[in-house]
Amino acid sequence: MRASDRAHLTLREEIIAGDLAPGSVLAEVEQSARLGISRTPLREALGRLVADGLAAPSAGRGVVVTAVSLDEAAPLFDLRIALEVLAVRRSAENAQHDPAARELFSGLAVRFEDAVAPLREGAEPSEYYALTEELDRAIDSTSGNAYLTDSLRTVRIHLVRLRRLSRHSPERLAESAREHAAIARAVAGTNPELAAAATVMHLQHALSHLRTAPLPAPDPPPPGDPAQPSSTNTTSTLGPEARPKETTA
Repeated sequence: MRASDRAHLTLREEIIAGDLAPGSVLAEVEQSARLGISRTPLREALGRLVADGLAAPSAGRGVVVTAVSLDEAAPLFDLRIALEVLAVRRSAENAQHDPAARELFSGLAVRFEDAVAPLREGAEPSEYYALTEELDRAIDSTSGNAYLTDSLRTVRIHLVRLRRLSRHSPERLAESAREHAAIARAVAGTNPELAAAATVMHLQHALSHLRTAPLPAPDPPPPGDPAQPSSTNTTSTLGPEARPKETTA
């Protein structure tokens, strides 16, 4: 892996995880030393983060991590619904001629169904999130459209960041697992219409949860503390002092 690719992947994961909070300055000298690379590949990595929408140039500060706000939820979900519905339709159509794909999605459906009860009882959800990523990869690999896959990857990155603005809900996680199971079952059953309907239902429920269960705004810093990073929506933007458990989208 090239140094610039490694730096881009590391910084992207740190931004998505919240380790690099909105407003964090990605200084070239500091980051190149921390990542053990020269400034040339780091600049390339920063440029890719800007293209991803995860960072932006800031006058006098260099490149900074962008803010994330619930104001972005509706347009992002509009785009993901359009793209994801097309992807699952193509996956279900292609599965008609691919026994291995049908077996893959059937197995995923069983694993999602098995996850429902533990999630409802409050199980730690990291394995569940990994399972949702497996489903995304399965849909991507069977949809047969690299352009569609690239577009979905970018949208999903921003939705993972939005997830952190919503309260952790075991009941919602359990229902989300049921919804993912329905999507996987529909693709395994080679039913494009059912797969599309299950996907729309899941994403609409995820958007509703984001809107109705936001985190409280962080307390303002006491007098004398450094100013917190600015945001387009201070009541719903996640800063470094308010990093919750993830919920699902």
